[in-house]
Amino acid sequence: METALKIYTDGGCSGNPGPGGWAYVMVLETFQGDKILAEQWGNAKNTTNNRMELSAVIESLRALKAMHQNPESAVPRQAAIYTDSQYVQKGITEWIKNWKRNAWRTSDKKPVKNQDLWVELDSLAGEFPLSWVWIRGHAGIEYNERCDRMTQEAIWAVG
Repeated sequence: METALKIYTDGGCSGNPGPGGWAYVMVLETFQGDKILAEQWGNAKNTTNNRMELSAVIESLRALKAMHQNPESAVPRQAAIYTDSQYVQKGITEWIKNWKRNAWRTSDKKPVKNQDLWVELDSLAGEFPLSWVWIRGHAGIEYNERCDRMTQEAIWAVG
């Protein structure tokens, strides 16, 4: 799915668990060049890397939803989510179907970790036509690197 709206997300921790941060950058590609529509970061005192990765995507989709509550919004509904977390990318595109079918249990019958965030992400993601793209972290991708810097700032701020 080609789209002009790209959402880059990242999350991380200092220690796992430990103080954590998340960030997103929402970029609209136009014929005049990229335009950052929104960017945000947040943090938590005692969390995990995976919770922060999920939080970044959830917060970006909350922001997208808020933009669309304005009837004059020119922001596309269709978006591509870029994440360097295979946990997020595979979780939302592959694993979640079985988790829901199995009453939020893994294949070995254990409760799914971070179920609260997965339920919220599933609900928000269902409101938009999204594609999910895994990208390698720390590979020089401009907006992924920006998210990483913001995530580190968020961790430092809560530290």
